[in-house]
Amino acid sequence: MPSPLFGDRYRLVVAALAAARREAGVTQVELAERLKRPQSYVSKVERRERRVDVVEFVDWVLALEGDPSSTFSRLMTELRRD
Repeated sequence: MPSPLFGDRYRLVVAALAAARREAGVTQVELAERLKRPQSYVSKVERRERRVDVVEFVDWVLALEGDPSSTFSRLMTELRRD
């Protein structure tokens, strides 16, 4: 049984972050460098082995030169559908 910390709804959070990275054309290594974190951090987030908080969500999107507000808005649309 999956942990509730990493349930189906959280899957959508991770999907939004991974999609933002791919849409920006940025590798895990490049994103990790921008975040000043090891590549394993990005990998663990994308594999749902590590949970991110709202500040990390914002930092992730900003590191991709994206708009955290619009990314979160798209995520909310997905969460409402789920």
